[in-house]
Amino acid sequence: MIKILKSKIIREFEKGKINVFLLFLLLSFTILIFTKLSKQYTNTIVFKINKIHVPDEVVILNDADANLHITLKTHGFGWLKYYLKQPTITIDFAEEVSKTPTKFIWQKSKVYLNNTQFGKQEEILNISPDTLLFNYDNNMVKKVPVILNSNIQFSPGFDVFDDLETNPDSVVVIGAEEIVTKIKHIETELLTLNDVKGEIKKWVALKLPQKNNELKFSDKSVLLKANVERFTEGVLKLPINILNIPEGLSLNYFPKTVNVTFYTSLDNFKGITPKDFKVECDFGNVSQSQSFLVPKLVKEPKAVKNARLNEQRIEFIIKE
Repeated sequence: MIKILKSKIIREFEKGKINVFLLFLLLSFTILIFTKLSKQYTNTIVFKINKIHVPDEVVILNDADANLHITLKTHGFGWLKYYLKQPTITIDFAEEVSKTPTKFIWQKSKVYLNNTQFGKQEEILNISPDTLLFNYDNNMVKKVPVILNSNIQFSPGFDVFDDLETNPDSVVVIGAEEIVTKIKHIETELLTLNDVKGEIKKWVALKLPQKNNELKFSDKSVLLKANVERFTEGVLKLPINILNIPEGLSLNYFPKTVNVTFYTSLDNFKGITPKDFKVECDFGNVSQSQSFLVPKLVKEPKAVKNARLNEQRIEFIIKE
Protein backbone atom coordinates (compact mmCIF):
# COMPACT_ATOMS: atom_id res chain seq x y z
CA MET A 1 0.00 0.00 0.00
CA ILE A 2 2.82 2.38 0.94
CA LYS A 3 4.65 1.55 -2.31
CA ILE A 4 1.54 2.26 -4.36
CA LEU A 5 0.97 5.61 -2.60
CA LYS A 6 4.63 6.51 -3.06
CA SER A 7 4.49 5.69 -6.76
CA LYS A 8 1.33 7.75 -7.20
CA ILE A 9 2.89 10.77 -5.47
CA ILE A 10 5.95 10.51 -7.72
CA ARG A 11 3.79 10.32 -10.85
CA GLU A 12 1.68 13.29 -9.76
CA PHE A 13 4.81 15.27 -8.95
CA GLU A 14 6.22 14.48 -12.42
CA LYS A 15 2.98 15.71 -13.96
CA GLY A 16 3.14 19.00 -11.99
CA LYS A 17 -0.06 18.18 -10.13
CA ILE A 18 1.44 17.61 -6.66
CA ASN A 19 -0.33 20.65 -5.09
CA VAL A 20 -3.74 19.43 -6.20
CA PHE A 21 -2.99 15.98 -4.90
CA LEU A 22 -1.91 17.25 -1.49
CA LEU A 23 -5.06 19.36 -1.29
CA PHE A 24 -7.24 16.31 -1.90
CA LEU A 25 -5.15 14.30 0.56
CA LEU A 26 -5.67 16.92 3.27
CA LEU A 27 -9.38 17.10 2.50
CA SER A 28 -9.69 13.33 2.78
CA PHE A 29 -7.87 13.32 6.11
CA THR A 30 -10.13 16.10 7.46
CA ILE A 31 -13.27 14.20 6.44
CA LEU A 32 -11.90 11.11 8.16
CA ILE A 33 -11.26 13.01 11.42
CA PHE A 34 -14.73 14.57 11.41
CA THR A 35 -16.26 11.17 10.77
CA LYS A 36 -14.43 9.68 13.74
CA LEU A 37 -15.30 12.60 16.04
CA SER A 38 -18.95 12.41 15.08
CA LYS A 39 -19.27 8.89 16.44
CA GLN A 40 -20.22 8.18 20.06
CA TYR A 41 -17.71 6.68 22.49
CA THR A 42 -17.87 5.41 26.06
CA ASN A 43 -15.05 5.98 28.52
CA THR A 44 -14.38 6.46 32.24
CA ILE A 45 -12.58 9.60 33.34
CA VAL A 46 -11.48 11.04 36.70
CA PHE A 47 -13.17 14.29 37.75
CA LYS A 48 -11.62 16.51 40.40
CA ILE A 49 -13.90 18.16 42.94
CA ASN A 50 -14.35 21.93 42.98
CA LYS A 51 -15.81 22.90 46.36
CA ILE A 52 -17.73 26.16 46.68
CA HIS A 53 -19.45 27.89 49.62
CA VAL A 54 -17.57 25.86 52.22
CA PRO A 55 -18.39 27.45 55.62
CA ASP A 56 -15.56 29.62 56.96
CA GLU A 57 -15.78 28.04 60.38
CA VAL A 58 -14.64 24.60 59.14
CA VAL A 59 -11.63 23.15 57.37
CA ILE A 60 -11.89 20.09 55.09
CA LEU A 61 -9.33 17.48 56.20
CA ASN A 62 -9.31 15.06 53.22
CA ASP A 63 -9.19 17.83 50.68
CA ALA A 64 -6.75 16.22 48.23
CA ASP A 65 -8.42 12.80 48.11
CA ALA A 66 -11.82 13.75 46.73
CA ASN A 67 -12.55 12.80 43.10
CA LEU A 68 -15.15 10.93 41.06
CA HIS A 69 -14.74 8.27 38.39
CA ILE A 70 -17.52 8.94 35.90
CA THR A 71 -18.32 6.76 32.91
CA LEU A 72 -19.65 8.90 30.06
CA LYS A 73 -21.12 8.29 26.65
CA THR A 74 -20.78 11.12 24.17
CA HIS A 75 -19.50 11.88 20.67
CA GLY A 76 -15.85 12.49 19.87
CA PHE A 77 -16.16 16.25 19.88
CA GLY A 78 -17.54 16.08 23.41
CA TRP A 79 -14.54 14.11 24.59
CA LEU A 80 -12.03 16.67 23.36
CA LYS A 81 -12.60 19.08 26.27
CA TYR A 82 -11.98 16.34 28.82
CA TYR A 83 -8.62 15.42 27.32
CA LEU A 84 -7.44 19.00 26.90
CA LYS A 85 -8.10 20.02 30.53
CA GLN A 86 -8.60 18.27 33.87
CA PRO A 87 -12.40 17.98 34.25
CA THR A 88 -14.11 19.01 37.50
CA ILE A 89 -17.40 18.51 39.30
CA THR A 90 -18.59 21.48 41.35
CA ILE A 91 -20.08 20.71 44.76
CA ASP A 92 -21.99 23.49 46.51
CA PHE A 93 -21.59 22.99 50.26
CA ALA A 94 -24.46 25.37 50.93
CA GLU A 95 -26.99 23.35 48.88
CA GLU A 96 -25.77 19.88 47.96
CA VAL A 97 -24.32 18.30 51.11
CA SER A 98 -25.64 17.10 54.45
CA LYS A 99 -23.68 17.64 57.64
CA THR A 100 -22.92 15.38 60.60
CA PRO A 101 -20.79 16.30 63.65
CA THR A 102 -17.64 15.13 61.82
CA LYS A 103 -18.44 14.84 58.09
CA PHE A 104 -20.07 16.45 55.10
CA ILE A 105 -21.90 13.91 52.92
CA TRP A 106 -22.46 14.34 49.17
CA GLN A 107 -24.71 11.85 47.43
CA LYS A 108 -26.25 12.70 44.07
CA SER A 109 -27.84 10.63 41.33
CA LYS A 110 -26.78 10.32 37.70
CA VAL A 111 -29.94 12.16 36.71
CA TYR A 112 -29.06 15.09 38.98
CA LEU A 113 -25.57 15.44 37.52
CA ASN A 114 -26.87 15.06 33.97
CA ASN A 115 -29.29 17.93 34.54
CA THR A 116 -26.90 20.26 36.38
CA GLN A 117 -23.35 19.78 35.14
CA PHE A 118 -23.38 17.98 31.78
CA GLY A 119 -24.67 18.87 28.34
CA LYS A 120 -27.56 17.27 26.48
CA GLN A 121 -25.17 15.30 24.26
CA GLU A 122 -23.51 13.66 27.28
CA GLU A 123 -24.94 10.66 29.12
CA ILE A 124 -23.69 9.45 32.49
CA LEU A 125 -23.57 5.66 32.67
CA ASN A 126 -21.92 5.23 36.06
CA ILE A 127 -20.55 7.19 39.04
CA SER A 128 -17.93 5.79 41.39
CA PRO A 129 -18.17 6.29 44.27
CA ASP A 130 -21.78 7.38 44.49
CA THR A 131 -21.14 8.98 47.88
CA LEU A 132 -18.34 11.35 48.96
CA LEU A 133 -17.43 11.88 52.60
CA PHE A 134 -15.59 15.08 53.58
CA ASN A 135 -14.10 14.93 57.07
CA TYR A 136 -13.85 18.36 58.66
CA ASP A 137 -12.67 20.11 61.77
CA ASN A 138 -13.69 23.43 63.25
CA ASN A 139 -11.62 26.41 62.19
CA MET A 140 -10.23 29.03 64.50
CA VAL A 141 -10.95 32.67 63.70
CA LYS A 142 -8.35 35.11 64.99
CA LYS A 143 -7.68 38.80 64.46
CA VAL A 144 -3.99 39.73 64.36
CA PRO A 145 -2.29 43.12 63.98
CA VAL A 146 -0.53 44.22 60.82
CA ILE A 147 3.04 45.44 61.29
CA LEU A 148 4.26 47.87 58.64
CA ASN A 149 7.73 47.03 57.37
CA SER A 150 8.95 50.27 55.82
CA ASN A 151 11.98 52.40 55.02
CA ILE A 152 10.60 55.87 54.31
CA GLN A 153 12.93 58.83 53.88
CA PHE A 154 11.31 62.28 53.84
CA SER A 155 12.69 65.27 52.00
CA PRO A 156 14.36 67.84 54.32
CA GLY A 157 11.66 69.88 56.04
CA PHE A 158 8.86 67.34 55.45
CA ASP A 159 7.34 64.83 57.88
CA VAL A 160 4.10 63.31 59.20
CA PHE A 161 2.54 63.90 62.60
CA ASP A 162 1.18 60.53 63.56
CA ASP A 163 2.75 57.10 63.42
CA LEU A 164 2.32 55.45 60.05
CA GLU A 165 -0.64 53.07 60.17
CA THR A 166 -2.21 50.80 57.59
CA ASN A 167 -5.84 50.37 56.68
CA PRO A 168 -6.87 47.89 57.86
CA ASP A 169 -4.53 47.76 60.85
CA SER A 170 -5.33 44.08 61.45
CA VAL A 171 -6.45 41.04 59.47
CA VAL A 172 -8.61 38.04 60.27
CA VAL A 173 -6.97 34.63 59.95
CA ILE A 174 -9.11 31.50 59.60
CA GLY A 175 -7.69 28.01 59.82
CA ALA A 176 -6.89 25.01 61.94
CA GLU A 177 -6.40 25.97 65.58
CA GLU A 178 -2.94 24.43 65.87
CA ILE A 179 -1.72 26.65 63.01
CA VAL A 180 -3.58 29.87 63.76
CA THR A 181 -2.56 30.02 67.43
CA LYS A 182 1.08 30.36 66.35
CA ILE A 183 0.38 33.51 64.30
CA LYS A 184 0.90 36.60 66.47
CA HIS A 185 1.00 39.24 63.73
CA ILE A 186 1.34 39.68 59.97
CA GLU A 187 4.11 41.84 58.52
CA THR A 188 3.94 43.71 55.24
CA GLU A 189 6.45 43.38 52.48
CA LEU A 190 9.19 46.02 52.73
CA LEU A 191 8.00 49.42 51.45
CA THR A 192 10.86 51.73 50.47
CA LEU A 193 10.18 55.38 49.63
CA ASN A 194 12.77 58.12 49.15
CA ASP A 195 12.61 61.92 49.05
CA VAL A 196 8.95 61.97 50.11
CA LYS A 197 7.32 65.41 50.19
CA GLY A 198 3.71 64.69 49.23
CA GLU A 199 0.80 62.53 50.28
CA ILE A 200 1.57 58.84 50.74
CA LYS A 201 -0.98 56.45 49.27
CA LYS A 202 0.43 53.00 48.63
CA TRP A 203 -0.95 49.47 48.65
CA VAL A 204 1.45 47.15 50.42
CA ALA A 205 1.29 43.36 50.09
CA LEU A 206 1.17 41.28 53.24
CA LYS A 207 3.95 38.80 53.88
CA LEU A 208 1.68 35.77 54.25
CA PRO A 209 3.00 32.39 55.41
CA GLN A 210 4.52 30.44 52.51
CA LYS A 211 2.49 27.31 53.21
CA ASN A 212 -0.93 28.91 53.66
CA ASN A 213 -3.18 26.59 51.66
CA GLU A 214 -4.98 25.66 54.86
CA LEU A 215 -5.37 29.28 55.96
CA LYS A 216 -7.72 32.05 54.85
CA PHE A 217 -6.93 35.73 55.26
CA SER A 218 -9.43 38.58 55.19
CA ASP A 219 -6.90 40.71 53.26
CA LYS A 220 -3.81 40.11 51.17
CA SER A 221 -2.71 43.76 51.06
CA VAL A 222 -3.22 46.93 53.10
CA LEU A 223 -3.32 50.62 52.27
CA LEU A 224 -0.77 53.02 53.71
CA LYS A 225 -2.11 56.55 53.59
CA ALA A 226 -0.54 59.58 55.27
CA ASN A 227 -0.58 63.36 54.93
CA VAL A 228 2.94 64.71 54.52
CA GLU A 229 3.40 68.31 55.64
CA ARG A 230 6.17 70.88 55.64
CA PHE A 231 7.72 71.05 59.11
CA THR A 232 9.86 73.56 60.93
CA GLU A 233 11.80 73.70 64.19
CA GLY A 234 10.85 76.03 67.03
CA VAL A 235 12.45 77.07 70.33
CA LEU A 236 10.64 78.44 73.40
CA LYS A 237 11.82 79.51 76.85
CA LEU A 238 9.94 77.78 79.69
CA PRO A 239 9.81 78.39 83.45
CA ILE A 240 10.78 75.58 85.83
CA ASN A 241 8.46 74.24 88.53
CA ILE A 242 10.15 72.66 91.59
CA LEU A 243 8.14 69.95 93.35
CA ASN A 244 8.34 68.37 96.81
CA ILE A 245 10.51 70.99 98.51
CA PRO A 246 10.48 70.14 102.24
CA GLU A 247 8.63 72.60 104.47
CA GLY A 248 10.95 75.26 105.87
CA LEU A 249 13.59 74.67 103.17
CA SER A 250 14.50 77.43 100.73
CA LEU A 251 16.20 76.76 97.41
CA ASN A 252 18.08 78.92 95.00
CA TYR A 253 18.53 77.33 91.58
CA PHE A 254 19.96 78.25 88.21
CA PRO A 255 18.94 78.61 85.47
CA LYS A 256 15.39 79.69 86.23
CA THR A 257 14.21 78.83 82.71
CA VAL A 258 15.08 76.22 80.09
CA ASN A 259 14.71 76.15 76.35
CA VAL A 260 12.54 73.54 74.65
CA THR A 261 13.16 72.65 71.02
CA PHE A 262 10.28 71.14 69.09
CA TYR A 263 9.26 70.11 65.62
CA THR A 264 5.89 71.06 64.14
CA SER A 265 4.16 71.85 60.87
CA LEU A 266 4.16 75.35 59.44
CA ASP A 267 0.38 75.52 59.87
CA ASN A 268 0.64 74.85 63.63
CA PHE A 269 3.80 76.81 64.34
CA LYS A 270 2.20 80.17 65.14
CA GLY A 271 -0.28 78.59 67.55
CA ILE A 272 2.37 77.00 69.80
CA THR A 273 3.03 79.00 73.03
CA PRO A 274 4.98 78.40 76.28
CA LYS A 275 1.67 77.72 78.06
CA ASP A 276 1.37 74.51 76.02
CA PHE A 277 4.45 73.06 77.80
CA LYS A 278 5.33 72.33 81.41
CA VAL A 279 8.73 71.57 82.94
CA GLU A 280 9.12 70.09 86.43
CA CYS A 281 11.99 69.15 88.75
CA ASP A 282 11.27 66.78 91.63
CA PHE A 283 13.35 67.61 94.69
CA GLY A 284 12.20 64.32 96.24
CA ASN A 285 14.46 62.46 93.80
CA VAL A 286 17.63 64.29 94.88
CA SER A 287 20.20 62.28 96.87
CA GLN A 288 22.11 63.78 99.81
CA SER A 289 25.30 64.32 97.82
CA GLN A 290 23.55 65.66 94.72
CA SER A 291 23.69 69.37 93.92
CA PHE A 292 21.51 69.48 90.84
CA LEU A 293 17.93 68.81 89.75
CA VAL A 294 16.85 66.94 86.62
CA PRO A 295 14.24 68.79 84.56
CA LYS A 296 11.50 66.80 82.86
CA LEU A 297 9.07 67.87 80.16
CA VAL A 298 5.75 66.65 81.61
CA LYS A 299 3.39 68.44 79.24
CA GLU A 300 3.53 69.16 75.53
CA PRO A 301 0.86 69.87 72.88
CA LYS A 302 -0.30 67.20 70.44
CA ALA A 303 0.65 69.49 67.58
CA VAL A 304 4.39 68.99 68.14
CA LYS A 305 6.75 66.07 67.85
CA ASN A 306 10.31 65.42 68.99
CA ALA A 307 10.13 68.00 71.78
CA ARG A 308 13.28 68.03 73.93
CA LEU A 309 14.84 70.17 76.66
CA ASN A 310 18.20 71.81 75.96
CA GLU A 311 19.20 71.74 79.65
CA GLN A 312 19.67 68.44 81.49
CA ARG A 313 20.80 69.78 84.88
CA ILE A 314 19.54 72.59 87.11
CA GLU A 315 22.08 73.57 89.73
CA PHE A 316 20.75 74.47 93.19
CA ILE A 317 21.91 75.54 96.64
CA ILE A 318 20.01 75.44 99.93
CA LYS A 319 19.55 78.77 101.62
CA GLU A 320 20.18 78.86 105.35
